[in-house]
Amino acid sequence: MTTLYRVMALSAALSLLCSGYAAAATSGDSTAKVAAQLKADLQDYLKTRSKPEHISAVSVSVSLPNRRFIDVAAGTTAYGGGEPVTPSNLFQIGSNTKAFTAVLAMKLEAQHKLAVNDTLGKWLPQYAAWKAATIHKLLDMTTGIPTYDNEQTFQKALSLDPYHDYSARQLVSYVPSSSPLKHEWLYSNTGYILTQMIEEKATGRSYTDLVRDEVIAPTGIADIYYYPNIYPEELRSRTVAGYFDNDEADNAGLAPMLGKNQRDYSLSWAQAAGAIVATPHAMAAWARELYQGSVLTPAERTRMETLVSLKTADPMTEPTPSDSRGFGLGVAKMYMPGLGSFWFYEGMTLGYRMVHAYFPKENVVIAIGLNSQPRGDQNRSGPLVKTIVTTLKADGLFH
Repeated sequence: MTTLYRVMALSAALSLLCSGYAAAATSGDSTAKVAAQLKADLQDYLKTRSKPEHISAVSVSVSLPNRRFIDVAAGTTAYGGGEPVTPSNLFQIGSNTKAFTAVLAMKLEAQHKLAVNDTLGKWLPQYAAWKAATIHKLLDMTTGIPTYDNEQTFQKALSLDPYHDYSARQLVSYVPSSSPLKHEWLYSNTGYILTQMIEEKATGRSYTDLVRDEVIAPTGIADIYYYPNIYPEELRSRTVAGYFDNDEADNAGLAPMLGKNQRDYSLSWAQAAGAIVATPHAMAAWARELYQGSVLTPAERTRMETLVSLKTADPMTEPTPSDSRGFGLGVAKMYMPGLGSFWFYEGMTLGYRMVHAYFPKENVVIAIGLNSQPRGDQNRSGPLVKTIVTTLKADGLFH
């Protein structure tokens, strides 16, 4: 299924003043000029991509050194109409949630509640076929455990009742429990739901409380939210409409969802694998905190950034032209000619995409929210990242 699973396949596409706080966070004629050009970039994108991707909204935040942000948005909150989009509108961030879950695991290890090298058998012995899998391997996706959201039984159930409140155990139950462990890199939301279950069992607390109290709150970043089911009306009203427009074969069970606004449905099907909601500004601020801030110790960050190859599942030092993508603990890195190696993630839910890209050499973070899940061959978010980089280069903000 291409909801969250397709994120890494879509990352290959990378190879190929609108709100009050934005005005407060940026200043100077040069910054205003860049903001105006970025706004034009987004408007041009909507002109050509609105129909093919079934999108009405694009929102971008650029985090520059010295705590400067440029936040711009274009389009409307609903396809075919609605209010103008502003940078204060929310998007579902999809699999960018995975980094929060990985950070939580390392924080709980520091508190001696669990160890990232603990086995699944220690905490969840009911999954006997997977007992040798470690939390670390669940997080870097090298267990070979299938992702539940590719199962047609799950997709059909979700289509019949998109408001259903799934338990973590129920989500895992859609995967045949006899599926063997394999040494391969396989995108799996199941691994993150299993990690969630371990985190809850190790602490006696809900993932909701854990991720809010242990990960989100300490950063002090506003406009990052996690709810395990249906979001409150005050947050849904700030969230742009999001559309499912992906009729690829592996989404057959989701056919009844095509063209429908996904905003008001339950996110319990994603939970620790993809249910956080945020503004692009908050996403950019979180990415900077993740790669540079105090949310992790240096040793924990090194562990998070230790990569395995998507091609071989073996350890990788850096992506290269011949082996261009690597995965760590809830984060990914790729090599692209002209840009070198940079950290990124494109997270998706049924109706939303949130891309973040962190360029260490330039010390720049880009976060982009879009309000659809299109077919993989229609996704052009990667070229949009390149367009934004080109604009920043032209103004001397990306060296």
